[in-house]
Amino acid sequence: MVFGMAVFILAMPARADQVDFTNPAFAPAGGVTSIPVGASEFCKAHRSDCKANPNAVAAAALSDKRWNELVDTNNLINAAIIPVTDQDLYKVSELWTYPEGYGDCEDFALAKRKALIGLGWNPSTLLMTVVRQPNGEGHAVLMVRTDRGDLVLDNQDGRILLWSQTPYTYLKRQAQADAGQWVDLVDNRATFVATK
Repeated sequence: MVFGMAVFILAMPARADQVDFTNPAFAPAGGVTSIPVGASEFCKAHRSDCKANPNAVAAAALSDKRWNELVDTNNLINAAIIPVTDQDLYKVSELWTYPEGYGDCEDFALAKRKALIGLGWNPSTLLMTVVRQPNGEGHAVLMVRTDRGDLVLDNQDGRILLWSQTPYTYLKRQAQADAGQWVDLVDNRATFVATK
């Protein structure tokens, strides 16, 4: 499945300045919404990671090199961090932080975001995202906005998938132009299928 996804994504034409964001490969964003409590506390401790981005771009051009960076980063972080809940690790219900060997879902996503920024990715394309799992529990992933669609890097699934190929209900994510703001996500996949 990973190979098939790579072929699909890399075979599509790419021009970040001509992307049709109404395409279902992109998660539709709504208006500004509340920032998750853990993200708010993270931003107080890491102000430089949560500021407006004057160099924001609409989407990253997904070249072979960039695809390989996503795959390598996702695999490396997923293998390097041992999953542990915040309650077990820090004795608090929610704490977003850069992990040091242990962490939960948002810590994996933060580590991936930081690593990709270190590789030259524009922060406006690396969006912390809150979803609901099929079992009803909350979860955090890293959504990567590319000219081929919104890709999801997840600690629970080593594959990199389009947002619409995951089993999650999408709730909110960081705003592209300002990492300290969040926007609602309009998870309209059922509507899109019903109207086809």
